[in-house]
Amino acid sequence: MRFPLAQTVKIASHIIKHKVSRTPKFAMVLQLEPLHTCNLTCTGCGRIREYSTNLKDMVPLEQCLAAATECDAPMVSICGGEPLIYPKIEELIAGLHAQGRFIYVCTNGVFMRKKMRDYLAAVYSPKLEPQLNRLVQEQLVTEKEAEAIRKADGAAKTKVVIRPNTWMYWNVHVDGLEYTHDLIVEREGVFKECIAAIKMAKILGYQCATNTTVYKETDVQELEDMFKFLSSLEVDGHTISPGYDYDAAKKDMAKRLGRDPKDFFLTRDMTRQKFAKIEDWGQMFTIIGTPVYQEFLAGKRELTCTAWAIPTYNVRGWKAPCYLMTDGHYKGYQEMLREVKWENYGVVDGKARDPRCEHCMVHCGYDPSGALGTNYQSGDNWKNIRYNFGSKPKPIQATPELQTLAYNGVSIGKGHLAEAKAAINSPRAAMNGAQSVFQRNGHHDHDEAGLDTTQRDELLAKVDAVRKSEVNPE
Repeated sequence: MRFPLAQTVKIASHIIKHKVSRTPKFAMVLQLEPLHTCNLTCTGCGRIREYSTNLKDMVPLEQCLAAATECDAPMVSICGGEPLIYPKIEELIAGLHAQGRFIYVCTNGVFMRKKMRDYLAAVYSPKLEPQLNRLVQEQLVTEKEAEAIRKADGAAKTKVVIRPNTWMYWNVHVDGLEYTHDLIVEREGVFKECIAAIKMAKILGYQCATNTTVYKETDVQELEDMFKFLSSLEVDGHTISPGYDYDAAKKDMAKRLGRDPKDFFLTRDMTRQKFAKIEDWGQMFTIIGTPVYQEFLAGKRELTCTAWAIPTYNVRGWKAPCYLMTDGHYKGYQEMLREVKWENYGVVDGKARDPRCEHCMVHCGYDPSGALGTNYQSGDNWKNIRYNFGSKPKPIQATPELQTLAYNGVSIGKGHLAEAKAAINSPRAAMNGAQSVFQRNGHHDHDEAGLDTTQRDELLAKVDAVRKSEVNPE
């Protein structure tokens, strides 16, 4: 099967139950954001900009679990922010498991290996030595870390940890191969850490998926190469979606990066061009999502947005009307369903009911439409059944060529900070204006949001110092 049987049966049963009882609107996936704090500042991310005044706020554990019970979605996507920063993330995952929900932990991957070392320390016995030795050999765990795992104390042994579970996926953010991904997350080395975390997860028996956002500048061939590389790592599935032009992200892009958002975000026509091969990818790789949604992305049909099927709960409550747009927050899920005028949103018969919806084709609005049968066409149910119960695509064979394609940035000295690093060693280059790609206009004011831009800012400070020493030599 393409996806775990228990997951497929649970979701299908959930849909059938509500269809039989004629429930007009119900949740399929809960987007649960326990916090919006993040250790990265990804270009195009609306969360850390929209909720910049709430970055230190957190949803209490009990409230998170109550939200999941209230909407009763069979699947919960824990996102944010970076959810692994949430102090009670282990307890949250355990609580959602106890409720019988499938869980996707949407992470940038930076803290994954730390969480998996915590797991190893909690369960260590000599039986784990083969796995631990393999992790050391593949440089996924250091000798010092392995020794700490072996000598874990009582506190480490009794700690609640994130264990491998068929009802949970690590869902790692990967937006391209090394150069592209590090550019988008605005920090070198993140791609390497993501891949190391994925490799470690697979060795330890975790299920691991990836999520990718496509922008105007995204190269389609690079996407296919990325999927091939991830397939060679035996990643279990991939979510891929066109980017959405958040108002907050657009303002940030113009002010801080000096770029026109129109050069970054997709129109509806551009999305269809970028996703022209999505159905082929769905056969080659384990793409998460219905074939009906894939047809929509490829421009072969229209769908009506069902944003209510993937509700978002965060520090301010139930966010409406959708994950992407905010016209209000509500205390209760049913209150949100009642109060929001859903007919005022989406695109119907090619016409946007709200200007912000005009170019949106994002999965959180339209993928559930394919599962729920909105805009149903003859044969849609059979397509979904065949796709879900069909054979899982075989992993692509790992080759040196794939490795070379994947590690095309900082690993070979061609990261996006290469010019800044060169400027440190070459005063003349500094005088000629060498600097980070993202700093062409001199804006680097993330500090006000309490975000970590240390790597970039330290380099820029050194570049400035070199430049000043050339201009004013002692």
